[in-house]
Amino acid sequence: MFDSLSELIEKIHLGEDSTIEFKRQLPRRDSLADEIAAFANARGGVILIGVDDHGDIVGLNQHNLDRAEKTVVEICKDSIEPYAHVFSQKLQLDDKDLLKIEVSRSLYLHKSPGGYLARQGSSNRLLPKEYLARLIQSRSRAGIIPPDRQSVPNTTRDTLRKALFQRFITEKTAEHEFEDLLLKRELLVKDGNELRASFAGLLMCHDRPDDYLYNSFIQAVFYRGKTKDANYQIDAKDFRGPLDRQIMDAYKFVERYNQVSARKDVGRTERSQYSMRAVFEALVNAVVHRDYSKAVSKIRLFMFSDRLELSSPGALANTLSVERLRYGQATRNELLARLLSELTVEDNVSRQVARRYFLERRGEGVGIILDESTALSGKVPVYEQIDETLHLTIFAAKSLQPVQEP
Repeated sequence: MFDSLSELIEKIHLGEDSTIEFKRQLPRRDSLADEIAAFANARGGVILIGVDDHGDIVGLNQHNLDRAEKTVVEICKDSIEPYAHVFSQKLQLDDKDLLKIEVSRSLYLHKSPGGYLARQGSSNRLLPKEYLARLIQSRSRAGIIPPDRQSVPNTTRDTLRKALFQRFITEKTAEHEFEDLLLKRELLVKDGNELRASFAGLLMCHDRPDDYLYNSFIQAVFYRGKTKDANYQIDAKDFRGPLDRQIMDAYKFVERYNQVSARKDVGRTERSQYSMRAVFEALVNAVVHRDYSKAVSKIRLFMFSDRLELSSPGALANTLSVERLRYGQATRNELLARLLSELTVEDNVSRQVARRYFLERRGEGVGIILDESTALSGKVPVYEQIDETLHLTIFAAKSLQPVQEP
């Protein structure tokens, strides 16, 4: 919204309205939380910090600019329920530094310290009870736009990288026809009069999705021991890029530290700690089923001497429970699933995981994770829903080598 500087300057001259709010300096936390939630509950909008009520650009010093950006993230996480997605950007107008906070219209209804507010004109209004009830009903109906088809604020048609989106366009296409095909595939969506990348489009067709969707990457850590202790941290990586690359990078991280033991009886017997086929399925599931609207956390992969832990933000759908995961299916991000089902896995990995495509959509993933891991370690992997996160623990198989007595 107001992506060009000329458009933004013109908007500042026109003054505050239902789409823009000015703040001379960083307001109190509760006040800013109310502003963000009110925009999210209405049609979205922009908050400019460093502009006074009269539209005069006063700017912020570097310290206050950095503090304001950090505070916005904390407010969205701690003071608004559920988390409100925003995009913050440092700008310079008239040689003065500003912070632009772009708030998209949300699929959810957000509560801030002031209650359930919505932007009306140039002010925020408490939603009447009867209107609030209708809004809750309308935003929870089954026909609402799925999360991965939502538009991502501050993106444009050019945000999608040609080398990446061409993977999903199989027909011969002239350059001027790409836009229509991107809209057809829902990698690009209309947001009023603007064209934006969809969540799925950004996650699959941009080399740094987390520049726009906070925490949309995989964090992996390997510990030499059984606890999270920095003194025993051997390796740590953040895997960014399109989701298929994140999956492959995380897979290779586990493969690197997946110890293989051996013994000689009649011939040679080998045993790895983890089934790489199970690991692949777990990573794909974590990526496809995570809730990308919950930007407070990323997918986390922890390896210890005795287990592997994988956590993905987002509670299970109401139709599922951890006990029924093997038997039920409920895809949160159907478009993401479809896109991953069109991409082939590298040949050497494909042979290891018995998969040609990243996702084959037969509902076998959880069964493979449970069965192959149990066969190796003798312990059934554990799924847990902890708050708004799905947590999986896969236990390492014991070494074939005899334990050395001290």
